[in-house]
Amino acid sequence: MRNLKHGRECGGCADSCCLKVDGLSVKLEGDSILEDVSFHLHCGEIVALIGPNGAGKSSLFRSILGQMPYHGNITFAPAGGPAIRLADGLTTGGTRPLVGYVPQSPSFDRGDPVSVLDFFTAATCNWPVWLPIPKKYRDLCAACLRRVHGEDLMDKAMGALSGGQLQRVLLALALEPVPHVLILDEPLSGVDIEVEHRLLDMLDELRTEYDLSIFLSTHDFASLPQFADKVVLLNKKVLKIGTPGEVLASPEFYETFHLRMGKGGNG
Repeated sequence: MRNLKHGRECGGCADSCCLKVDGLSVKLEGDSILEDVSFHLHCGEIVALIGPNGAGKSSLFRSILGQMPYHGNITFAPAGGPAIRLADGLTTGGTRPLVGYVPQSPSFDRGDPVSVLDFFTAATCNWPVWLPIPKKYRDLCAACLRRVHGEDLMDKAMGALSGGQLQRVLLALALEPVPHVLILDEPLSGVDIEVEHRLLDMLDELRTEYDLSIFLSTHDFASLPQFADKVVLLNKKVLKIGTPGEVLASPEFYETFHLRMGKGGNG
């Protein structure tokens, strides 16, 4: 674990520890999807990505994940050099940033007998789910679930998980090995307000403990001041970057969503 702490603990990191997106543009079949997108994600910082449907949020995520061709630059400047951190505490060197990704919650058949342990072991160790799972893989799953306070979920069926429980399992999977940047696609979608608060508290705990850069998309604008250090308003181009209060009170936000949610607004 790195000892450096950024995000809310200080006013940035002087560009010494951040993911930089500079002039990123994406075209698909001649159509412009993203145009000249630039911003920074600093270590220990939670950045929320907002925008209307079709704004290019998923394309931006896929570009950072290396799943989509783009023009421009995506660079990572780690403080102290890149490192890969595993659940058992081992650290190995690396030359590229590790990016963890939590997709929008997939659906599982409620009658599917695959357990969380089966799912996790197949994903992290390529172990066939029909064979007995060795103790070392069970211990690994337990260690990863412990990061998200989900040890009690290990033997539950995937199809029986609630929305919040499934988010914990997917998050545990994205954190093995612990990445430098964690991307979450609509993690607050489909969960009730109590579960939402627990998830946000857990993300804050994780970013503090591991000095993660966390980048997530959301349509829950009212919760932005509770957890986000910075907000990026996107609609093919970056329309506004700032604190939640600055973005929610901006003309750009009102012109995009026709909502008044900043200071003096009525929500």
